[in-house]
Amino acid sequence: MKGIREVNFTGKKVLVRVDFNVPMDENKNVTDDTRIQEALPTIKKLLSDGASVILMAHFGRPKKGGFEAELSLQPVAEYLSKILGQNVVFTQSLDFTEIKALADGLKQGEIMMLENIRFYPEETKGDVQLAEKLAALGDCYVNDAFGAAHREHSSTATIARFFPQSKYFGLLMEHEIVNLKKLMTSPTKPFTAIIGGSKISSKIDVIKNLLPLVDNLIIGGGMSYTFAKANGKSIGKSICEDDKLQVALDLQEEAKKQGVNLYLPVDILAGDAFSNDCNIKYCPEVNIPDELEGMDAGEKTRELFGKVILESKTILWNGPVGVFEFENFAGGTNSIAKYIAEATDKGAFAAVGGGDSVSAIKKSGFADKISYISTGGGAMLEYLEGKVLPGIKAILD
Repeated sequence: MKGIREVNFTGKKVLVRVDFNVPMDENKNVTDDTRIQEALPTIKKLLSDGASVILMAHFGRPKKGGFEAELSLQPVAEYLSKILGQNVVFTQSLDFTEIKALADGLKQGEIMMLENIRFYPEETKGDVQLAEKLAALGDCYVNDAFGAAHREHSSTATIARFFPQSKYFGLLMEHEIVNLKKLMTSPTKPFTAIIGGSKISSKIDVIKNLLPLVDNLIIGGGMSYTFAKANGKSIGKSICEDDKLQVALDLQEEAKKQGVNLYLPVDILAGDAFSNDCNIKYCPEVNIPDELEGMDAGEKTRELFGKVILESKTILWNGPVGVFEFENFAGGTNSIAKYIAEATDKGAFAAVGGGDSVSAIKKSGFADKISYISTGGGAMLEYLEGKVLPGIKAILD
């Protein structure tokens, strides 16, 4: 592992790619600083070494090319200044002559942040010239942006080629890689994967890659209705990918061949509208009337899934098992969080990843009991699919 723990960066200017694409309210106040907090150990380690730190990050999806006030990272820089207790040098300039002058003027233990790196249209194309300009700002490169590790962009991958002997994983990236590798190469058995979310199409490759590894596969959430319909169940107005019915049957057959126990919901809470305040009807055996749609796992399903989880030694959870955003339909997802926390207390290794799953585990109040919560939704999914992430490969090459 090419990490920073054993390296002393005294007197070095260190370029650090972080993922500060954080949620903000209409007044530009940071509403969830998880990604910033997760990057702090790397930033503090470098500053305490006596390095000068230059942060690169993106925010949102700029479309115009050039500066866009509403997507500026200035509020993030100001927020970081407060929690670090020191000034973060920031400029909205995109002119590298001005940026280089600021970088050159940084003293040991000082920190600056560049403006939204995606204001340069070349960034998302992995442009070599942009990467070279960025590389000229520092002596070393550290990638600590796991959430962007699946992107082959100038600041996440291309830039690394300009630091053949001085490119490293930050502490967050190292933590992600170590835990995902543990999950995919040496899981303690029994290994249970809980895959939820709305669409089976976005999880097909994940499921295929997990089948040779897991002992149990739990399918929940909106994607379970595609399985239910494929198995001849009535699903009413529930979300369903009709073009994936055969895929659902094939995955079930493959699970059987691999000796994997596949669990689907056995009862459902349905509603007459996609709303927290809709009329709720209990549907045993997942036979949902035509005018209703599935909204959450029923009590028997929760107990079934819970029994499997509590008997597991390794657990992976990606995707909610109901419309957890609505309080009346958060019970199924909250029960998954509760059972995973109990299993962790008993010694299981539990990993949670994906934006909705992370939101759900935090909302449930059990986040501090989970072994490992990934900061990267798309990056974690692609890793679980068995893909090589450009942001990781660039450091290892």
